[in-house]
Amino acid sequence: MEKIAILADIHGNLEALQATIADISAWSPDMVMVAGDIVNRGPRSSACLELVLHMANQHGWHLMRGNHERYLLSYSQERLQHNFPHQSAEHALSRVIAWTHDQLVDRVATVAALPEQLRFTLDAGPLVIYHASIRHDRDGLMQATPEVELRNQIDPTAVIFCAGHTHMPFVRQLSDTLVVNVGAVGLPFDGDRRAAYARLTRGSQHWSATIMRIPYDVDSAERAFHETGMLDQVGAHGRLMLRELQTGRSLLFPFINSYHARVSAGVLSIDQAVDEFMDSF
Repeated sequence: MEKIAILADIHGNLEALQATIADISAWSPDMVMVAGDIVNRGPRSSACLELVLHMANQHGWHLMRGNHERYLLSYSQERLQHNFPHQSAEHALSRVIAWTHDQLVDRVATVAALPEQLRFTLDAGPLVIYHASIRHDRDGLMQATPEVELRNQIDPTAVIFCAGHTHMPFVRQLSDTLVVNVGAVGLPFDGDRRAAYARLTRGSQHWSATIMRIPYDVDSAERAFHETGMLDQVGAHGRLMLRELQTGRSLLFPFINSYHARVSAGVLSIDQAVDEFMDSF
């Protein structure tokens, strides 16, 4: 085995996924892995899930789940509880996962069957893939993370440790471990709107990693927010997610930190909060 492709964080962006698949297919790696967050936060989760399942069945791709698949599975159970907030501020904050669940209701069991990590034995040693880190599926690896902290986030036995989640790619050597954040296919947060994935290549002495950036039809991806009905159904949160796609920057997490407590308490409506946040952005 000499060439491996690893991608993550597709987030329902079909156009970005299709362009990435075309680039990967042209490169013709020995193995391809998807490190979670195939669905949610974008308009075409069902189509993206079906496409990667097709690549798994027909071309041997290896799939796993991330925190957004976990959100889907949790929502699938929570919505059945008698005290689930179908009409409240809390419900307004969960409309995006509710909308995604409606698109994937027949695939919940398939998503639940996906593993939470992947591990392979290369000639040099273990290749280990988590969505974020060994500690949690939202515990992201960052380029600037101090070495002592990064060591606590990765599998110490790995020769190559790969993850996604932060939507900000990097390659970093940590003693004997090559640490790779593969970035995001569907929703980059480093200011570069092009899709990102990682190529691992076996050299004469060691494995190396390269982050690939793939242009795609962003205008078509933007139109999908309207054409699928996502903006109408999801509401204000959908506008934030569309702006993230347009800017290549993370907005949802800053919004959550600043506004969710007030929305949950009924101080502001979700629409008022998003309007105020977007005005300040």
